Amino acid sequence: MMVLRKTRDGDGHGMAQRQADKRDFGSSDVLVDELFATTQRLRAFVDGRLREHGASVSRLRTLRVLARAGGPLRMRDLAELVGNAPRTTTTIVDSLEKDGLVERVRHPEDRRAFLLTLTEEGVRRHREAEELDRAALATATGALAPAEREQLRSLLSRIRTTVGEQAADADAGT
Repeated sequence: MMVLRKTRDGDGHGMAQRQADKRDFGSSDVLVDELFATTQRLRAFVDGRLREHGASVSRLRTLRVLARAGGPLRMRDLAELVGNAPRTTTTIVDSLEKDGLVERVRHPEDRRAFLLTLTEEGVRRHREAEELDRAALATATGALAPAEREQLRSLLSRIRTTVGEQAADADAGT
């Protein structure tokens, strides 16, 4: 569905802006499109709440992994755990280090490598961001009754299991 909407540019002049409903360009399955659109909207909603306090979903995910790791991590291990490309993780870590939230320390056995750890301020800011994240997600999912939440979790779990089994079968065949 295409929507034409009248908007005003910075000078106050009217201009027609074409907005495309993203489902028109998605997958061949409307359910997958709905899942993707919901995920995108949730991320944008939570990111907006976090940004009001100088955080972001990407920064929170990085802080979360470092906080839960149980010890310092190498950059490549952090990237893998966060699910980002190493270059993206490096950019995020550089920003966190600049803000005094993450510290790079020399690896005790590999002089070429650094380990990443949270600073005291990083631990504090991680806790604050987690609270903001929880509140935003509670707002976003607040319309669901407990039984609906459990049903949705079960259905999503079944999809993940099926995809995981198919991927394992494909890997076994190669």
